[in-house]
Amino acid sequence: MKKIRQRDTSAELALRSELHARGLRYRIQVPVLSKPRRVADVAFKRLRVAVFVDGCFWHGCPQHATWPKQNAEFWREKILANQRRDRDTDKRLRAEGWEVVRAWAHESPERVAAKVVSIVENRREKLSP
Repeated sequence: MKKIRQRDTSAELALRSELHARGLRYRIQVPVLSKPRRVADVAFKRLRVAVFVDGCFWHGCPQHATWPKQNAEFWREKILANQRRDRDTDKRLRAEGWEVVRAWAHESPERVAAKVVSIVENRREKLSP
């Protein structure tokens, strides 16, 4: 499991490339919560927009999730714990005024980027005097 990428996955890189091509500038691997520490894959801190790109296996994608037969109970609990953590993160961030975007690794980077651009532009408009 040490060799599994936790950051800079191909899905993250594709999304970041698409966001950059659309003119957005952002921060990566941003701690958005502490105790326990939670890190957004892409963040617009001033606008309080956090983007998470979730892997289909690790986060239990309803479309692509697979449930291993070896060590089945361990993996089921691991994936369910990841889902609980994700829901807790979303709830806590929203309570602090953040907009949370969750994308699956299999989703089109163009579609996700379009959603992020829309949210960022709306947030910018609200902050403008």
